[in-house]
Amino acid sequence: MTKAPDVSLSLEVGTMNQPAPSRAYRYYVLGILVIVYTMNFLDRQILGILAGPIKAELHLTDGQLGLMGGLAFAVLYSTLGIPIAWLADRSSRRRIIAYALGVWSAFTAVCGLATNFWQLFLARVGVGIGEAGGVAPSYSLIGDYFPKEQRARALSVYSLGIPIGSGCGILFGGLIAAHINWRYAFLIVGSAGLLLAPLLRATVKDPARGGLDATGKPVAKVAPPAFLDVFRVVVRKRTFWLMAFGAAASSICGYGIAFWLPQFFTRSMHLTLTDTSWFYGAITFFGGCFGIVGGGVVADKFGARNRSAYPLIPAIAFMIAMPCFFLAVNSSSLYFAFPLFLIPTALNLMWLGPILTAVQHLVPAHMRTTASAMFLLINNLLGIAVGYYYFGAVSDALRPTYGDESLRYAIYTGLGFYVVSSILFVFASKSIKKDWVD
Repeated sequence: MTKAPDVSLSLEVGTMNQPAPSRAYRYYVLGILVIVYTMNFLDRQILGILAGPIKAELHLTDGQLGLMGGLAFAVLYSTLGIPIAWLADRSSRRRIIAYALGVWSAFTAVCGLATNFWQLFLARVGVGIGEAGGVAPSYSLIGDYFPKEQRARALSVYSLGIPIGSGCGILFGGLIAAHINWRYAFLIVGSAGLLLAPLLRATVKDPARGGLDATGKPVAKVAPPAFLDVFRVVVRKRTFWLMAFGAAASSICGYGIAFWLPQFFTRSMHLTLTDTSWFYGAITFFGGCFGIVGGGVVADKFGARNRSAYPLIPAIAFMIAMPCFFLAVNSSSLYFAFPLFLIPTALNLMWLGPILTAVQHLVPAHMRTTASAMFLLINNLLGIAVGYYYFGAVSDALRPTYGDESLRYAIYTGLGFYVVSSILFVFASKSIKKDWVD
């Protein structure tokens, strides 16, 4: 008797036997991944708006806040992303995302129970461990649900979770802290993620890996790659390293400013916590959404004609964002400050669609998850760990001279990272055609 083939694993990891997903289901999956990414950034960024009440109650310095928001989160978040991505290239990506969501949501709730620096530091480490399994597998899923000509827009839509989650975290976290207590903000948003995880686990399927990369041609089933195999491919891609460190340089400034601006508004512009929540929440939401969608649309339009456009778009955006941020932090009027912050907030996030799409095309389809995790390792380890701490440490160092205005001067110094990023992206535009994988 011939033994029947075991299809359970193949259905779990996605094979060529699956029919192409319908358009409606494709957008359903994208929608639920956006919600998960929203929870990712809501849980991640809520600490920024709550930093003031936490600092006052736990008697922390700006440097400690920077370590707690950056290093505590970023080290394991970045490094665990690679082994989790390696596993995702071999097993169910949606199951990994669902478990990760449950873990980081539980630790977010635990943050509300902390009574000292080290308890909150370790709880943030737990949030980072959970979130390590969320992003790279999602990039890979989207790459397999959408054809090449739509991926920049799809990844941009997915990246809307950043401004939506950040804006909601700033708004609702601040309002809850102002009217109840900062601890309840952590408990409420953590509980919401725990409710979402089972829905994702039950309704999202793994598509065929690379199934939409060829038009009308059968796609050969390829064995999951070893990490060293992926590394050997990536290490020869000059474009990958230029884009990874270029994105990291911009993230040092982008993540750092995003974390510390609520404190700037309360210290230098003398806004209340409630006013800061509405003011900065609106800037983050509207500016971020416009920038991310705009970056994806522009990348799909110009990238199809010239692949150099993928890194050049963010290079130009950062050079425009730098003087806008400088003018914004020097504005004495909220009416002028709002559009001045809105513009660079949008430009700061325009890199996501173009660069994430380009990373997907620097390796074969079956290596995308691991390559994305390697990219995220560099981007987040430097962007989050260095960015959060840098502005806090510089602010502490300048406090004896500038008092409450020290954070303003720390922001001035951090804007130079945009110049570094733009230079690296310009160099990447010179080599991307050679490194591209169709």
